[in-house]
Amino acid sequence: MRPSHRWIRRLAWGLAALGLLLLLAWALRPAPVAVSVARVEVAPFVESVTEEGRTRLRNTWNVSVPIAGYLQRVTLEVGDAVERGQVLFRLEPSPAPALDPRSRQQAEDALHVAEARLRAAQANLETARAERRFTEAEFERYQTLHQRNLVSGTDLDQRRSQRDRQRAVERSAASSVEAARFEVESARAVLAMDSGQRGDIEHPELEVRSPIEGTVLNRYRCCEGSVAAGDPILELGSLDTLEVQVDLLSMDAVRIRPGMPVRLTGWGGEAPLAGRVRRIEPAGFTRVSALGVDEQRVPVIVDFDAQSAPAKLGLGSGFRVDAEFLIWQADEVLQLPTSALFRADGQWSVFRVEEERARRVAVTPGRRSGLVTQVLAGVEAGDRVIVHPGERVEDGIRVAVAP
Repeated sequence: MRPSHRWIRRLAWGLAALGLLLLLAWALRPAPVAVSVARVEVAPFVESVTEEGRTRLRNTWNVSVPIAGYLQRVTLEVGDAVERGQVLFRLEPSPAPALDPRSRQQAEDALHVAEARLRAAQANLETARAERRFTEAEFERYQTLHQRNLVSGTDLDQRRSQRDRQRAVERSAASSVEAARFEVESARAVLAMDSGQRGDIEHPELEVRSPIEGTVLNRYRCCEGSVAAGDPILELGSLDTLEVQVDLLSMDAVRIRPGMPVRLTGWGGEAPLAGRVRRIEPAGFTRVSALGVDEQRVPVIVDFDAQSAPAKLGLGSGFRVDAEFLIWQADEVLQLPTSALFRADGQWSVFRVEEERARRVAVTPGRRSGLVTQVLAGVEAGDRVIVHPGERVEDGIRVAVAP
């Protein structure tokens, strides 16, 4: 065999071995890491805080019983509209308590005594009337005799004095009869109420009227019966003063300012309602979360805008809403998903996909709103960044972008 043929054969075998080694190396190389990517884009950006809230009325009125008595049935129901000065409910005097046998016997004896006093007073009145008629007749006779100069003026004055005294005695006797008659009626009233039930007689009534024009929110008592002074009967309020209380985390409440716009959603309608922060209360409280963690909450009060008219939309006190506090917003903001950010070497970074490889890039994040974060420097619009990078993603590693 010629030397040239040997050389060609050796070269062919060498090329075949090299190709085999290259094929083996390509087969054993690390597979690209499957990743999900998102685009860095310029879009409207809203930094907000969202929390659940409850509607409430700014002022409510609890109408209670001013004095102890017997309450008539309350006909107003929850949701009824009331006018200022409208009668809400009426009170009667409390019925007398039922009498035991001993007390009843004493009451009957007291009635007999009162009736005897009445008879005695009537007899005294009849005697006084007779005496008065006699003295008047005597005075008239003496007056006629005096005109004829048959009796002196002194005798006439004595008869006049006797007549006047007897008239006074008659008036006193008449007053005694009236007093005795009242005692009899009082004793009879005690016996008439011996069972503790109300009689058929008319009783004076106390009318309790509405202090405002509004709506009945709660009815604590509907049925008639005895009530004590201070017992609540109705709760009134005006739905025109409806507001929203949102209990924010204290770390979010410090970012809220009075007058800040609020979007109210999740109330049951299609369109969101507009509102504004009226007050951030200065005192917080501790509330246990669903996970059993103590949270410091601060009540924030939100007013509805005038054009919202929540009462006409069907909202009432104690309704649930979702309040989104708009802290900052702009139309064109460079942003990326918050899940793409991670800390490396003491700074915020992202993995940018370049030629199917992951390149770690340091970025300067700005404001954050839920799932997106503003980017101030480090990437540009259109760049692809890896979201939720795992432990296998490193700088320079090959990646396979998921569809």
